[in-house]
Order: sequence, then C-alpha cells, then structure tokens
Amino acid sequence: MALEMKVPSPGESITEVEIAQWLVSDGDYVEKDQAIAEVDSDKATLELPAEASGIITLKAEEGDAVAVGQVVCLIDTDAPKPGGGEKDSKEVAKEEKEATSAKEEELESSDKNKEKAEAKTEAPSKSTTPSQKQDTYATGTPSPAAKKILDEKGMDANSLEGSGRDGRITKEDAVNARPSMGTPGKGKRGEERKKMSMLRRKVAERLVSVKNDTAMLTTFNEVDMSAIFSLRKQYKDEFKDRHGVSLGFMSFFTLAVVRALDLYPGVNSMIDGDFQVKYDYKDISIAVSGPKGLMVPVLRNVENMSFRGVEAEIKRLALKVRDGEITVDEMTGGTFTITNGGVFGSMLSTPIINPPQSGILGMHNIVDRPVAVDGHVEIRPIMYVALSYDHRIIDGKESVGFLVAVKEALENPEELLMDNDVKRALEL
Repeated sequence: MALEMKVPSPGESITEVEIAQWLVSDGDYVEKDQAIAEVDSDKATLELPAEASGIITLKAEEGDAVAVGQVVCLIDTDAPKPGGGEKDSKEVAKEEKEATSAKEEELESSDKNKEKAEAKTEAPSKSTTPSQKQDTYATGTPSPAAKKILDEKGMDANSLEGSGRDGRITKEDAVNARPSMGTPGKGKRGEERKKMSMLRRKVAERLVSVKNDTAMLTTFNEVDMSAIFSLRKQYKDEFKDRHGVSLGFMSFFTLAVVRALDLYPGVNSMIDGDFQVKYDYKDISIAVSGPKGLMVPVLRNVENMSFRGVEAEIKRLALKVRDGEITVDEMTGGTFTITNGGVFGSMLSTPIINPPQSGILGMHNIVDRPVAVDGHVEIRPIMYVALSYDHRIIDGKESVGFLVAVKEALENPEELLMDNDVKRALEL
C-alpha cells in the first residue's frame, strides 16, 4: 500500500512551507518516525518525520514551495526491508565465474603493457646537439628578478610588454609596472548563487517592513556592570551547584526589563490598526543564535519568574534552537525583545524592532573604561545599551525613562531586583 505523506500544519496562519532539504533519497527504505526532510516556514525550520516504514518516493524537489496538506512523498508500506540473506549456489557460482573472467582479462592486459614497454626501450633515442638548444628566455618571459617583483605585486607577466632582448621582461619593466583598475589579481574570483530559505526571505521582508512602516527611533545609555560582576563572582558557583544552571547576565537584564515595563507600561504595547494594545503580562522574546540563523523564542509571564526560572527557561529554549527542535508556538506572541550583540563583540548598534512589538533592548560587549566616580577617575566594566522603539506610540520621555530604569536596576540589583535579600532572590 502506498501511503501519501502530506505537509502538516506547522502553526496557525501558516499555509505554505518550502522543502529546505531532503534527508533521504528517492527509493530509500525509511523507518517510521525517521526524519526525512527539513521544511522552512516563514517562522522556523522543522523536521518532517516519516509516518510509516517502507520505500519512499519523493514528489517534491528541494527549494519547492508546497502548500500545507500537499502530498510531498509516497511510502510503500508493503515493500520489504532490504537485508542480506544467504546466497544460493547458483549466485555463488555466477560470482566466482565473473571474478575468474576479470582476473584473466587483467593478466592479458598486463602482458600487452609489458610488450609495449619492451618495444619502447629498444627504440633508438634522439640525441640533442648543441645547435638544437633553445633560448633560455622566450618572448615575454620575465627574468628571475622581474618575476619576483611581479609576484609581489600580484601581476601576471602576460599583461606586460618586455623592453629587453627578444621582448624579455626586465627588472626595470617589473618595477615600473602598474596594475590597471580592471585587471584581476591572481586570487580566486568565483561566486556562489544560492536561493535564500523561506525563513531568511521572510526575515528580510519583515525587516524592510519595520523600517518602512514604523517610526523607529533609538536611544542609548551606558551601564556600570560592577555590581553584577560582584554578585556573580560571589554566588555563581553556589547558584550552579544548587540549580544546575549558570547565573548569567540575561537574568539580570530580563528582570530589569520587567521592572521597567511596570514603570512604563506603554513600552509593553503594540499598534493594531487604529488601536494601541497594552498587556498586563510580560512575554519577553530572547534572541538566540542557532544553526539556521537568529531565532527569537519567548519566555512567558516573566513577571512571575525568579533568577533561577529565567536562567533555566533560557537554557531550555536555547538548547531547542541549537538542536533544531524549537516550535513556531515557542517563538510567537512576545511583547518585548532583548537581543545581545555583545556575545559577538558588538560595541554599539541600533537593534530593529521585532514586529508587531514596539520596543527592543540591545545589549553589547562589556569593556573596561575610565569613568568619573565621585570626582575621580576609575576603571569600570561598562556596557552600552540601546532601546529602539516605535515613536508612533512611545514618546521620547517614556523611552528615555524606560532605559534609565533598566540602567538603575542593573547598577543597583541588590536593592531594585533582589529586595535587599540576595540569597532569597537566588533561592540559595
């Protein structure tokens, strides 16, 4: 029986996917639940498992856009699983006969080659007389000194006309040679043309849409990370031993954002036509780099989470992104986004809003910088932070106040994020 495998719906509102890669070949035997393809939607890359065991027949090519519910392959469930049984006497005799014939052909070919070699040895060789000696340098050939100079310049001798005897390229010719603007060097000049995945094309479309359809503006500030460094140094080992996750920077930033959203609820909103929709919950999207590019899984109801809860949930979602197991539902519905370009070395950037949200916080690398503290200069670990926001519903006062609130919480986490009880906040 031939089982028709149709494209399942990867999530609400998704009507089409793209075959990113077949993980099996036409005619292969597949096992039930074996991953047979990777499909791209406009939100994520997902694996397509085989619904039964049997011989597979592919009905779509890599790169094809297929509708949800469309048949992409057939599985012959009646086909036997290929395996090695004992060969009967006829098959064995046939194989032995073929092997003997091949050996005889090999010996015959060897004898012929030996005869040709002996005939070649007996043929008289032609002697070279002094009068037959060729010129050392042909026309256009550079001298050793000229060749060295041209190699250093990355120039081809064929692009020059020599001024020496018989057109020979001299050292002076090489010294005076100048490559033309249109002359390619000796390096590789190949190119690769590859169609972008549906996910990448959708990301590009959304980014352009944000720039065109929102009044995006970015405000900046700097954060002295000394207090967080001190807390992490003192408690990170005990925290990891107790909870099995690291005490990172993301929990501090995420909880600082939750506090700032409480103070400035307009940032935790979005536009829906002529309406501004505000949320009384905080679903924070965290940008995570994975094999397929940047994914943005969502932490739900972060206002109810502790430091341990935030770190554990970020780790869980990051592992799912890394392993390609993140679902569309887990990346849908955030109300605010945090992205950390600092892990890649970024000093400063203007992050682009993640629509339909209205705000995104950008973290950057931490660098020891000289700062003025109580009238004298000290070296402190400083991070620049950026808030990009939709100016249509968030005004300047609100956006600046929000970022200042984040800065205050990060510079005084013990009081503003831990209620002056560090051990209780870290559940130690």
